[in-house]
Amino acid sequence: MALLKKSKMPADSGCAALPKPKKKRFSLDDLELTLLSLPTVAWFLAFCYVPLFGIVFAFKKWKMKPGKSFLYSLFVNSKWVGLDNFKFLFLNPQMGNIIRNTLVYNIIFLIIGVTLPVILAIMISYMYSSKLRKICQTATFLPHFLSWVIVSYFVYAFLSTDRGLINSILTSSGGEAIRWYQSPEYWPAILIFMNTWKTFGYSMVVYLASLTGIDKGLYESAVIDGATIWQQIKGITLPLLRPVLSIMFILNVGHIFTSEFGLFYHVTRDSGSLLSVTQTIDVYVYKALMENNNYGYSAATSLLQNTIGCILIVITNLVVKRIDPESGLF
Repeated sequence: MALLKKSKMPADSGCAALPKPKKKRFSLDDLELTLLSLPTVAWFLAFCYVPLFGIVFAFKKWKMKPGKSFLYSLFVNSKWVGLDNFKFLFLNPQMGNIIRNTLVYNIIFLIIGVTLPVILAIMISYMYSSKLRKICQTATFLPHFLSWVIVSYFVYAFLSTDRGLINSILTSSGGEAIRWYQSPEYWPAILIFMNTWKTFGYSMVVYLASLTGIDKGLYESAVIDGATIWQQIKGITLPLLRPVLSIMFILNVGHIFTSEFGLFYHVTRDSGSLLSVTQTIDVYVYKALMENNNYGYSAATSLLQNTIGCILIVITNLVVKRIDPESGLF
């Protein structure tokens, strides 16, 4: 029976009890980090989470009642229409061409937006002159801050039929002026060029920031081993940029069903002659909203686009993780 009794450990057995872990307290560093994060949290709450309330418009036929509040008009005076707001997207016989324009342009933008900034970032990182490097970074990054409205006036200055720079050169050299805003065959190349010119600088800065984080000792060791510049890029730079490339690729895939409204509406100056190559889903929804004054159309389209984009992000992330487990967004 004595063997069944629990024996107490003697005090001099040499096995001291482990100290209990102290509870972590909210330190001053935590307070500073919390205060720094407040503007970002407030921005996301105001512009990302609060607008989610607008999903209700996708299933309602908005009707404002004079003398009543916004919430009363939305929940009482506006009737539920189910999925009727989603149907209007497919009632247009040109919807096949509109979806094709959206997908084709975004696929081209995706390919260029992933490859070209990486190439230019690597080229700039190999410049010996720091001043020239800064000038190139600034020159490529500045278009990112211009709105599409301003860019549209720049484009019009070049492509105006009467006083455009290009037509002035053509006529002065004996050629004929081109009616750019009535000739759809030129606009796919123009739109691709303008989107690349305006957006690739921002992506390039992201890749340049990643390049500065690469250990220079790796390149020094490669030079000692006799590696050429191309071998250094292939064996060191690109493998270490792979996680950033994967994240940028996944995020861009999520926007494949949305388009830059200013590019396709303002730059083309809403020319009816160019609709066959310039009308995308966002432009079509905007025109339908202006004509029918139905906010449910816009809300339904945005909900559909964002839902498809979210699904594409999850699928693309799974595929990337399958190919390279160390890459991926989550």
